[in-house]
Amino acid sequence: MDDNIRIEKVKTRKEFRIYRDFARIVYKGDPNWVPPLNMDFNHKLDRSKNPFFEHADRELFLAYKDGRPAGRVLGIIDDSHNAFNQEKVVFFGQYESFNDPEMTKALLDAVAGWGREKGMTMLRGPVNVSLNDECAMLLEGFDSPPAVMMPYNPAYYNDLMRHYGLVKAKDMYAFLMTRDDKALEKVRAIVDKIEKETTLTVRPFNMKKWREDAERVKEVYNQAWERNWGFVPWTEKEMDHMVKNLRPLGDPSIIIIAEDKGRPVGFAFGFPNYNEVLKKMNGRMTPWSILKFLWFKKRIKGVRILVFGILKEYRMTGVSYLLYSKIDQGCKNNPHCQWAETSWQLEDNEAVNRFVLSIGGKIYKKYRIYEKKLA
Repeated sequence: MDDNIRIEKVKTRKEFRIYRDFARIVYKGDPNWVPPLNMDFNHKLDRSKNPFFEHADRELFLAYKDGRPAGRVLGIIDDSHNAFNQEKVVFFGQYESFNDPEMTKALLDAVAGWGREKGMTMLRGPVNVSLNDECAMLLEGFDSPPAVMMPYNPAYYNDLMRHYGLVKAKDMYAFLMTRDDKALEKVRAIVDKIEKETTLTVRPFNMKKWREDAERVKEVYNQAWERNWGFVPWTEKEMDHMVKNLRPLGDPSIIIIAEDKGRPVGFAFGFPNYNEVLKKMNGRMTPWSILKFLWFKKRIKGVRILVFGILKEYRMTGVSYLLYSKIDQGCKNNPHCQWAETSWQLEDNEAVNRFVLSIGGKIYKKYRIYEKKLA
């Protein structure tokens, strides 16, 4: 390792601020980077406020070169993930550095060493802070900003990961969808048939009874995604935490629940692309930036469809078309809505990928999670 590189664990508030704000140095002048809100970044890593840390531990590593901040990385050990998937994984995330292989080695060695001390046998990432959160590294599609809660990074990060010896664990896709009248005609015909021949119904998420509907979503999610790669069940506290955070910003017309005679059988979770607004706020909540938020919020042009969850026994019944049709209707009610991103989709989830392609989606960004066995 370069003798001029020093790795320190973050212990003080001052060091935390340096860790958080280091990304601003890396992305200075990059028109596609969207600065996260400082308060959200702080909250995500706060052991006392984020219920994720009831079953996980973390360590923040800050790198210095020639006495100046030059890199950062997050180490995560999620006991729930390791128990559910029968693995011993230490995850890394929030990776930022300049194009310096020695720096990458120093940072990832720090996470790997911390993981080994706790009995871990695999290094995997990036995840920020879990696979139920923002994760993976942008592999293709550097010509546009990320959608809300999706990652972004310099292209050279992938070279740094490979140089360190990390290999592909899994690729994910983001599909871009614009209004395709031909595809929508097909969807409408399928939906008409389903509505006539089945007892399936769809409705918006009820914000007035959010606890009850959140429980319905959790019930479907934890069954529908159980066999997906990297899946970890949501706890009740994590679901409540997520809904409380997203509730003030959510649009119930694009959060849809499918039911069969009152039983929840599927859901689709769409979210306005707030990155279009966050980009203008520069990560800070000031009176001026709040005014910007209120002004630009009404002019958001995109929607990210984060999650589709359907119970196994209902996957061939057309529920996906019902859910998509309802989200499309919700988008039509917004005169500024021009596009949607469906993400992320596992590369080998052929059923979902075929469905998105069938309704006019096109792969426009690819992401990768890397891994390496620990000696």
